[in-house]
Amino acid sequence: MAEAANNSPLRLPLFRALWIATIVSNVGTWMHDAGAGWLMTSLSEKPIMVALVQAATTLPMFLFALPGGALADIVDRRKLLILAQLWALACAGLLAAVTFQGLTGPGLLLALTFALATGAALSAPAFQAIVPELVPKQSLPDAVALNSLGINISRAIGPALGGFIIAAAGPAAVFALNALSVLGVWIVLFAWKRQTAPASLPAEHFTGALRAGARYVRHSPALRTVLIRSVGFFIFASALWAFIPIIARRELGLGAAEYGALLGSMGAGAILGAVLLPHTRKHLSANGLTVAASLLFALVCVGMAFAHSFAQAAAAMAFAGMGWISMLSSFNVAAQMAAPSWVKARALAINLLVFQGAMAAGSAGWGWLAGHLGIPQTLLLAAGGMVLALGLALRWRIKGEMAGNIAPSSHWPAPIVALDSPTDRGPVMITVEYRVDPGRVTEFTHAIQGLRRTRHRDGAIAWGLYEDAAQPGLMVESFVLESWLEHLRQHERTTHADREDQEVVRAFHLGPEPPLVRHLIAP
Repeated sequence: MAEAANNSPLRLPLFRALWIATIVSNVGTWMHDAGAGWLMTSLSEKPIMVALVQAATTLPMFLFALPGGALADIVDRRKLLILAQLWALACAGLLAAVTFQGLTGPGLLLALTFALATGAALSAPAFQAIVPELVPKQSLPDAVALNSLGINISRAIGPALGGFIIAAAGPAAVFALNALSVLGVWIVLFAWKRQTAPASLPAEHFTGALRAGARYVRHSPALRTVLIRSVGFFIFASALWAFIPIIARRELGLGAAEYGALLGSMGAGAILGAVLLPHTRKHLSANGLTVAASLLFALVCVGMAFAHSFAQAAAAMAFAGMGWISMLSSFNVAAQMAAPSWVKARALAINLLVFQGAMAAGSAGWGWLAGHLGIPQTLLLAAGGMVLALGLALRWRIKGEMAGNIAPSSHWPAPIVALDSPTDRGPVMITVEYRVDPGRVTEFTHAIQGLRRTRHRDGAIAWGLYEDAAQPGLMVESFVLESWLEHLRQHERTTHADREDQEVVRAFHLGPEPPLVRHLIAP
């Protein structure tokens, strides 16, 4: 126990200060969400307008998460995060000012909520990416766990505190406190003297980084599995989030303080779920945990459709928090373990993009449907869809190391270059000649498909496999990259899992010499 305490990231002043400041900022964000949802119920009686508050909160992540991930990999992350905090301060301060003056309408509330969420979307990948810079490698798992705990602490405190402040001073006070809450993060980031290691290769261009991130996810079966399962859950789970304000105010007749307590009960359930998760994982596989959590959340939607009192709704929301944190944790861990370090920020950004996009689309869609069918019937439909979507777990299973060992292997030898300064030249074609038993060509063709995905993932824009018509069994693999610099990056991106795939393919090669590799650069 003493050794664990000595290794705690909270013993590091910079991590501890940023962790505390981030909790305060997240409390402010949850207070804003509660205030925005409550204010909209006063500004408009239409369920679609209340649901659009949730959409305005989640849609920016869908639009700007990937650009944020690319920026996190190619610019100074500290400066990016400082600018994001200043943007949040300006937007939240403006919303507080106009609300104090009684000038806030539905459109302005949605616009400023959208602007706030845009800053959060652009900075979210950078916040995840700086954690390894704040703590030593052996403390990284504890740091990630503490960040998750901090999110749930703020989830438990923020809505309840926001509800009490709304009841005491109105939504404008909540918006003002949210503006002040970002100052702590800004101060810690401003004081951080970040040390950056010199890069061996130039940073990627923004558009190239975007393409590289999207290409990696497209050709990674492990990440595609996470994204497909995320859509199958969150698009239905968004119904509950969208209707919590209107259920509290109109279905249950709750006041602002009780509404905040209702949201706080979900945060408390999430904290309890986070505590129970390590024990639960000993008895359930990662895939089984997602199935159980989905069923629990579907039951909560049914319970909320029939809830007639605060006590019933609060109990249901506590279970919702347990299911919610179990799903988030399972998907986030799977995404982390499926992406190597060079593309991790972009992969996690795309994971956030899909999550928030499903939430935004679901919130708007369920809001429209509730306007025709009513909220209880809509929640029942969402619960049924969530159960049906569990069929995805049979085909796309969440499991441990879904992508194998993704640590860098650096096993490719440096290419021999006789040309002058080829770095900016391209495109580049790489060919690899294998001599294969003609009777095993079909088997070889099947085995090399793993390498095809690897080449595309790590930068190839085209790939092909050909057999020499004059020499049966002489197989030529070719892949094309945009430039020589991209090929050098490809060398840095190889992993131990890639090496294992390569060894499977090379086992088909005949003769004492290794396969012949050629590097061809366009003139």
